Amino acid sequence: MQIEVQPLLLAANIALLSAVVWRLSRQSSPRPAPEQPPKQSREDSSEEIDGRRMALCRSPVNIVSDDTDIQGVTEGFSMEDARKHSEECEAVHQARTPSQVLSELQRGNARFWLGQSAQKHGSAFERRALIMKQYPKCAILGCSDSRVPIEIVFDQGLGDIFVIRVAGNCLDVTTKASLEYAVNHLGVKVLMIMGHEGCGAVRAAALPTEQIEGEPDNLSKLLKNIKVGLDEDRLQHVHDPRAHDREAVVTNVCRQVESLTRDESLMSKVRSKELIVLGAFYEISSGIVDFFHKVSGSEQPEGVTPT
Repeated sequence: MQIEVQPLLLAANIALLSAVVWRLSRQSSPRPAPEQPPKQSREDSSEEIDGRRMALCRSPVNIVSDDTDIQGVTEGFSMEDARKHSEECEAVHQARTPSQVLSELQRGNARFWLGQSAQKHGSAFERRALIMKQYPKCAILGCSDSRVPIEIVFDQGLGDIFVIRVAGNCLDVTTKASLEYAVNHLGVKVLMIMGHEGCGAVRAAALPTEQIEGEPDNLSKLLKNIKVGLDEDRLQHVHDPRAHDREAVVTNVCRQVESLTRDESLMSKVRSKELIVLGAFYEISSGIVDFFHKVSGSEQPEGVTPT
């Protein structure tokens, strides 16, 4: 059988010739040099570098929506403007009373559980102002549980709350020292201990001591610390599981508040009406925070003997 090879060879030669011509044309045409980033002069001052960084912040980008307040994001930015803004915010902070701060937290939580949170966590200018100083309105010792993000629960922004989070909102040397720092050096107006629904640390602390001792050393010490204040003789009469859970957490919080009332550096602020100390319970299922065991002015929480 005879095969026609000439047309195939001709087509192959034409294709090869076309490829060679295309390659030669690519090599002969000059390629544009890639753009190089401008070299930074060694003489550039820190102000010029900051200026370029701020210019990038001012550049319009596609990630913002049409209703974004560009002016609110880009206004200010000089360190002098940031310093003035910081001083104004500090003056507002100092003018608040403890009762006003507590009301702000209650309203913030109401916005949160109603699904109407207002916080946008500040503009770039406001974040820059926070470089100067922090002036939180309150300090909260809460649990490290991932379901209890304290700033979000109270609808507060950057720099508003001095937060300490540890399993079971346990009051020990480290956490108590952090609260004392917040009161005596940052001037917070409210000091809160907040437990929450379904706290695994409190539930574990209610286990038999022999079982707790089977945990790693540090975890065992933490659970025993919580267990001391649970008043298990009283809790054994609460049979409903959910009520027992809540009562155990509230009892733990109350004991911690009472422990704080034996700290003279804190109570002197309470007596001079510069500070409110109280407990709280966050219900994960609803988002609502209940407040209780408040200590203000010359008051003592129920069940506490004045020192």
